[in-house]
Amino acid sequence: MSLVVLLPMMIIFFFFAMIKPALSQNLPAIAKPNCVDRCGNISIPYPFGTTENCYENPSFMVVCNETSNGTQLLLGNMPIKSINLDGQLTVNKLIGHVCYHRNGSLASIFETSTTLTTHLTISNTANTVTIVGCDAYGFVSGQRLGRSYLTGCMTTCYTREDLMEGSCTGSGCCQTSIPQNVWDMDIDLGSYRNYTRVWDFNDCGYAFVAEKNAFNFSYQSLIDLKNVTRLPMVIDWAIGNGTCKEAQMNNTSYACLSSYSACNETKNGNGYRCSCIKGYQGNPYLVDGCTDIDECKDPVLKQLCGNYECVNNEGGFDCPCPKGYHGDGKKTGVF
Repeated sequence: MSLVVLLPMMIIFFFFAMIKPALSQNLPAIAKPNCVDRCGNISIPYPFGTTENCYENPSFMVVCNETSNGTQLLLGNMPIKSINLDGQLTVNKLIGHVCYHRNGSLASIFETSTTLTTHLTISNTANTVTIVGCDAYGFVSGQRLGRSYLTGCMTTCYTREDLMEGSCTGSGCCQTSIPQNVWDMDIDLGSYRNYTRVWDFNDCGYAFVAEKNAFNFSYQSLIDLKNVTRLPMVIDWAIGNGTCKEAQMNNTSYACLSSYSACNETKNGNGYRCSCIKGYQGNPYLVDGCTDIDECKDPVLKQLCGNYECVNNEGGFDCPCPKGYHGDGKKTGVF
């Protein structure tokens, strides 16, 4: 091969060799080095991980399961839909049901329960408990703050005309809220007359804890829920057992490792959470996890500079004024 042909190829090779490290620096890691950071299309950010050296503690262990139906990321036996660093993960949770024959004898039953490990709690703001059926009641019980709790609701109706589209106020559907700090929950689904008076149009009752926007009641729900086995449920997660002030006193266990991270108290469950400070993004639980945001690549923020140049800097951006002007150069600045 002639030198004339080799020279352009060598230039291209060295060009890409030089820019590759720069490109990789713009893609902050979400997992610890040499750890799996994805299962199928689901990201696995630290403190979660699939092997012992890759998760912060056993509560954050997840399993990437290869099946004939594809790849699933599991928390226990619950398929994971997503994990975010704001302190929430969403799983597909089994729903409960009880069905009866026309004579009132039991046809089938499946009770739903949830028991989470330390650092995980059922989100009381993102979820609600729902009971569906025209002859149903649900007792919700479990553990929170080291004590038992009990709540629930009931729902009845006598004809199809009693049902109200989109309404869960007791006619065919009822809902109850979830207390804070719940890590253990059972829903006992029962019936007053075993559906004998409404069997012609409703022979089953259903119970589930699910994300608020995951279910919208309609008459068709009495039929469609027979073909639903899981609905999305949101779990809150946190690090440690103490407050931010307590955690920051122990440098060896403090989890907000990035220099550009902040500690935030939780409102549900024990412990604390970490976040990247303003102007940075990424994983605050990793030493180099929070990286500078290039605001000048954001068309909306760039517009603040108007016709002036946008210059990115650590944690923010500037709009330098042209010669003869002063101020911050932004549309909101002083000229």
